[in-house]
Amino acid sequence: MIPLSRSRPPARASGRRLLAATGCAAIGLLLAGCDQKAAVATHSARLVRTELVKLSQRRQSITLTGDVQARVLADLSFRVSGRVTERLVEVGAHVKAGQLLAKIDPAEQQADLDSAEAAVTAAESQLKVATSNFNRQQTLLSSGFTTRATFDQAQETLRTAEGSLEAAKAQRDTAKDALTYTELRADADGTITARNVEVGQVAQAAQSVFTLAHDGERDAVLDVYEKALSFNFDDTKAALALVSDPTITAQGRVREISPTIDPKSGTVRIKIAIENPPPEMTLGSAVTATGFIKPEQRIVLPWSALTATGKTPAVWLVNAADKTVSLKPVTIEDYETGSIVISAGLKPGDRVVTDGGKLLSVGQQISFDGEARS
Repeated sequence: MIPLSRSRPPARASGRRLLAATGCAAIGLLLAGCDQKAAVATHSARLVRTELVKLSQRRQSITLTGDVQARVLADLSFRVSGRVTERLVEVGAHVKAGQLLAKIDPAEQQADLDSAEAAVTAAESQLKVATSNFNRQQTLLSSGFTTRATFDQAQETLRTAEGSLEAAKAQRDTAKDALTYTELRADADGTITARNVEVGQVAQAAQSVFTLAHDGERDAVLDVYEKALSFNFDDTKAALALVSDPTITAQGRVREISPTIDPKSGTVRIKIAIENPPPEMTLGSAVTATGFIKPEQRIVLPWSALTATGKTPAVWLVNAADKTVSLKPVTIEDYETGSIVISAGLKPGDRVVTDGGKLLSVGQQISFDGEARS
């Protein structure tokens, strides 16, 4: 029994040596396989799409919305105060020059006219008396039956009476004019756009009663943000179109730019004169105005070329000598639909990765433009 029990350990030892040898061989094969994969990865180049940087003609435009307004807007008002007795037009009415729009009670003005007429009658009577006295004194002076002082006094009285009559007539004319001011009439052909009084209301002199948009030239009025004024526009022309029907178009020319900024909205008001406005561009119509900026030479790349290094925008720049890539910080001037505009960081002739850059690393070798993998 003892010899048999002593013969088992050598068998187990030889088994362990066999397993150890087998394991070492397997590990060696795995390591060899890893070395081969690493070598393959080291020499493999990633296939990407690239593009040569070049300057492109870039023409921008800005489109803003405004409305159609009359070139001339007049606030019509009575020149005297009084209670409104008649209002003959409504908002939206088209009126002719001289058409009666409203009336105020003329009682006060009529009384002033009657008083002025009476003053004229009295002055005329005084002038007749003064004229008769002067003629008599002139006859007596020539006959030597009156003094020079009496004659001079009669002459002065005549001149005073003549002046009083002229003043009375002037007062009468003023009263007549004041009576006509009780009627408000249109000063030109146009459309009533606002009404500010009602029948029975007491209107003060110079208080706006109606707003009249004169017929004739029309403007497109826009409120634009201040930065838009800093752009270098091609000219003062603008393309106009109706918002409700973009097929209705017209050409416009910038006529006026407000010198001040609206403190509430922070915008600047611009008026664009509409050249030969179509009938569909009525008062109050919403329109779009498109202005074109002068063409500029800029580097434009597809948005897929953009990446970042930290918080700074960047692109993958290709080294032409060994076809490796590096991150190149750039300055973005503008973001457009599907593209970016570069203002600094690249120059014409540089080659950048435009597609496939998400998995790249600094110093990695690439293949592009149909080149085979190395």
